[in-house]
Amino acid sequence: MSSDDNHETSTDVHSVPVRVLTWNVWWRFGPWEQRQPAIIATLRETGADIVCLQEVWATEDGSDQASNLADALGYCFARTPAPFWEGVSFGNAILSRWPILSVETHLLPQTGNKVGPRSAVVATIDAPHGPTVVICTHLDYRFDHSADRIAQVGMIAELVLTLRGNVESSFPVIVAGDFNAVPDSDEVRALTGRTTPLAQGVVFQDCWELVGDGSGFTWSSKNEYLADSTWPNRRLDYVFVSWPRPKGLGKPESAKLIGSDPVDGVTPSDHYGVVVELRT
Repeated sequence: MSSDDNHETSTDVHSVPVRVLTWNVWWRFGPWEQRQPAIIATLRETGADIVCLQEVWATEDGSDQASNLADALGYCFARTPAPFWEGVSFGNAILSRWPILSVETHLLPQTGNKVGPRSAVVATIDAPHGPTVVICTHLDYRFDHSADRIAQVGMIAELVLTLRGNVESSFPVIVAGDFNAVPDSDEVRALTGRTTPLAQGVVFQDCWELVGDGSGFTWSSKNEYLADSTWPNRRLDYVFVSWPRPKGLGKPESAKLIGSDPVDGVTPSDHYGVVVELRT
């Protein structure tokens, strides 16, 4: 018996898995207009049920990347109401095949009791397997800002404590995004139970670690946009599932990278995305 099975309560629920995707779509950088059809085509090909996106843009004149992508897929969407910078915003979004019941946005902290520009969007989704809480986030990016990222994942862990349902019966909380941190960083170790949990009674499973094949680098030297990157070949993007949870429910069954192949000669983003299947 695995430790995962040993510490989950039992359930008889087992049906079609839910497919969850996270992807940093690189704002309006690079050949951004040419990249939009490539992003849409890649998302459509994955067949993801729930899509967590980072670096989505909207303009003051009403154009909204999240809305455009949702329309192209026939999905519902929720996004962070980010402030505009030179007429364009920078934020996170959740797209869903199923109705979105509620939406919250939380600004993430930095050290010194400061509130920074980074945020998390939280959506409760009316999924066939039951209401499902999804948190999409994008943490501070600087290599030397691990302390800020620890404060940010700490707040997310506390949020999960308040948002999750009954751990004996409810579907676990999904947390996904660009964490700008590698798996052995202090911030990811604290999330995954390798050191003291950041919120008492909740840890997370890293789906790629459990069922991914290979390195899972989402920031890769194979990506043409990263020819001059300082630190390529890093796994920065994650889908996490909260624990404790009912035995089997939300268990990762597969994980793979997406966005690594050009579409009509255009690479969609500087990041590769991750799509996972979770047992329902």
